[in-house]
Formats: sequence, C-alpha cells, structure tokens
Amino acid sequence: MPPMTSRASFPGHSGANLAARLDMPNGPVRAFALFAHCFTCSKDLMAVRRIAAELARSGIAVLRFDFTGLGSSEGEFASTNFTSNVGDLLAAADWLRDNHAAPSLLIGHSLGGAAMLAVAADIPEARAVVTIGAPADTDHVLANFGSDLATIERDGQADVTLAGRRFRIARQFVEDVRGVRLAERIRAMRKPLLILHSPLDETVGIDNATSIFIAARHPKSFVSLDKADHLLTREDDATFAASVIAGWASRYLDADVPQGEAAIEHVRVTETGEGKFQNAVQAGAHRLFADEPVSAGGLDSGPSPYDFLSIALGACTSMTLRMYADFKKVPLGRVSVDVSHAKIHAKDCADCTDEERGSGRRIDRFERVISIEGDLPPELAEKIEEIAGKCPVHRTLEGSSKVKTVVKGR
Repeated sequence: MPPMTSRASFPGHSGANLAARLDMPNGPVRAFALFAHCFTCSKDLMAVRRIAAELARSGIAVLRFDFTGLGSSEGEFASTNFTSNVGDLLAAADWLRDNHAAPSLLIGHSLGGAAMLAVAADIPEARAVVTIGAPADTDHVLANFGSDLATIERDGQADVTLAGRRFRIARQFVEDVRGVRLAERIRAMRKPLLILHSPLDETVGIDNATSIFIAARHPKSFVSLDKADHLLTREDDATFAASVIAGWASRYLDADVPQGEAAIEHVRVTETGEGKFQNAVQAGAHRLFADEPVSAGGLDSGPSPYDFLSIALGACTSMTLRMYADFKKVPLGRVSVDVSHAKIHAKDCADCTDEERGSGRRIDRFERVISIEGDLPPELAEKIEEIAGKCPVHRTLEGSSKVKTVVKGR
C-alpha cells in the first residue's frame, strides 16, 4: 500500500537519464519488483500504476520506468531496439540493487514481458517472473508496422503510427528483433513463471501464451485474463491481475510480516494518491485500504470509515460470544454477525432514553443481528444478547470517548 510514489532516475544503457517511479509499501518492504511496460507505452499507463499500487499494498515495492526515448526519459527512441531495452532493464536492476535491494520479482507487459523473459537469467536475485500479454517471439512487434516495414527495410527508417502516435523506427530495430531467440532464453531462465494473458487480446494473440508456456520449464502457471483487452484499460482487469500476481508470488517471496524495528502498535492510515479518498491502512502485520464508494467519489477499493466501525462491532461481538462459550463450555454453533449503520433522528430511536429522544439531534444507530448455526434454546438466546452487550467495542460506542489530536509538521 503506497503512502506515496517517489520519483527516481538513473542512466540507461546509452547513458541517457531514465525517469522512474518507485511505489513503496506502507511499512516494511518484503520484496522489490521491477516492471517493464509495453512497446511505446510508459510507466504511467493506468494498468501499470494500478498493478504497482496493488502490489505495494501487499508489501512489494515496485520500480517502473520509461525506456530510452519514451515518456519522460531522455534519449532517442529511433536509436533503441529490443537489445537496448534489455540493457535498460539491467540498468534499472542495478539501480535497485545499489539503492535498495535487487529485484526479487520481474514483471513485464507485452514486449516488456518478452524483455523480462530475455533478461531474467541475468538477474540472479530474481526469484520469479511474470508476463502479461507477452509475445512468444520479439519480431511479433513488426506486424504492427504494416506497409511501413517495407519502407524501413528499403530506406533505413520510417515514421510509424503506433497507438495513435508517430515513432521513427530504424532498420537496426527490425534486424535486432529478428535476431532474438526468445524461446532459448525462456528455456534457460530456470525461474518460476506466471503467464497472464487474455483470450480476447487482439494485439498479441493467446497462442503466444501457449508457446511461452511450452518453452518454459516448471514451475510455470497460466491464468486467463478473461474479458480484458491488451492494455488492461479497465481498472477491474488491472486490479485482478495484480491480486493474482501478489498471491502467486507469495510462494516465492518473503512473508508479509511488517514487524521488528518498523513495527507500530497503533494503526497508521496514509493517503495513497490514488483516487480522491483511498488511504492505506497498516495494522500490525495487516495491510488494507480504506476508501469511499464510487457514488461518493471514491474508488470503492476498501471499506469506508463507518464500515470499519461496523466491522469492529461485528468482530468484537463474535469474539466475545466465542470467549464466553469456551469459558462456560457452552456448545455454541458458528457465530455470524450482520451490522448496519444509519444516522437517524433521536426522536425516532425506540431504544433511546426519553432525554435522548427529546434532544432533537441526529444520532448514529448500529443494528446488530446475531446468527447462530444449529438449534438455539430460548434461554441461551437471551444470554447471548446479554453477553453481546458486554463486547468492549459495544461499550465504547455507547459510552463517551475522548479524542486527543496532535498535529505534526507545523
């Protein structure tokens, strides 16, 4: 969960300065990941940003950067090729190694995925590799050049329209990608591989995923990005891809346990910079989001503040009942607690005192419905209601609390 995204830069393969962003978790880092974007894309593509944010939420820091001549990076795109992209990736890995830690996870989208497959064996610290919509051979990109390919081969270069933008492509680019033997590099990689690909990908067909899977050695996995397009332009698709990557990579990375020197006994909530209201929450070893629903201007990426209050009441109620049942040796079935919250006028509150109803103000009302699996004797039902009322969070909500506020940085 990133409290912020920091800017970074480092020299690429040619010495040109490459612009990068580093998405850091809200708490200790369990691993660093290196992300390579698609051909002619940038580090700020929505899918790249979303995946980086979701991985940071699970404790994985992500470095994403613009290849030479793209986005905010220096250099001439016309002088680059697949080999130079690999060189830029090695430079990015060196920067991480020198300034933080070498990347344990390599992620590449489209041609960036092919570049990651090609470079993986040269980053010994990398424990796992992920491709998203990657081609099985690098000269697949030449199909995007259309009739301009003949012009490039005849004249040495041509301006090619890709994704609505004009790029100058030189003959050396074409010759370079044709000379890459990606299948050999995949076989020699010898690292766990996760292949994510959409069956509806019209830019890089699903057959490429099959070829990569066949070329790779075990352990290898494939997950279909059903209904997604090549660029994962829907946020839901990017978020799903990130959740799959985080879950799969957990087998190969250190556990997400933000303890030790960086442990905090309180709860820390920090703005992520994603959306209007999204906040990263760290509570001990647990990371999650707080947000507002889309209807309120949020991303709906996590519970709202009042949802968290309801969660606290429901969880405390369930735990209190289980403690009582265990202590009294009562055979209590599985407990489920539904909690709803609303603001109502005190005069409409049947459970309020006369003084409260006469106040004329609005109050917060939490309705708690406790369900117990199995048969429940009437006398036990009454006792459960009594014990639920002793839940510490219940008492906090019904009692008077004081909030002390300290503002730092003034």
